[in-house]
Amino acid sequence: MNTIHTTNAPEAIGPYSQAVVHNGILYTSGQIALNPASGMVEAQTIEAQTEQVMKNLEAVLKAAGTDFTTVLKTTCFLKNMSDFSIFNEIYAKYFTGKPARSCVAAKELPKDVLVEVELIAAVE
Repeated sequence: MNTIHTTNAPEAIGPYSQAVVHNGILYTSGQIALNPASGMVEAQTIEAQTEQVMKNLEAVLKAAGTDFTTVLKTTCFLKNMSDFSIFNEIYAKYFTGKPARSCVAAKELPKDVLVEVELIAAVE
């Protein structure tokens, strides 16, 4: 097992890693809209938070030597299902290969964010 870490994504805010690779599969921890430079949630809208989450995931994918094209599955958590359509518009810009996905409403997310996304990807 190989632990993935990059300073281009937020540091873990608990006892876990940003991601691990095992047998050619990358498993990321959930990413929220933390700015990796400040460690703070700066974005306030679902659009801006989703963009920050995607940038954070992109940094973790890059650190693992891959990108969005190898993603097999995502799990998405939304604070408000009323944000589903807006979230999907931004999500679709990044996940053009249309991986398998679950998307659920969560009563509460860390740091009171509006969105969290984790993924599973193939790694060469």
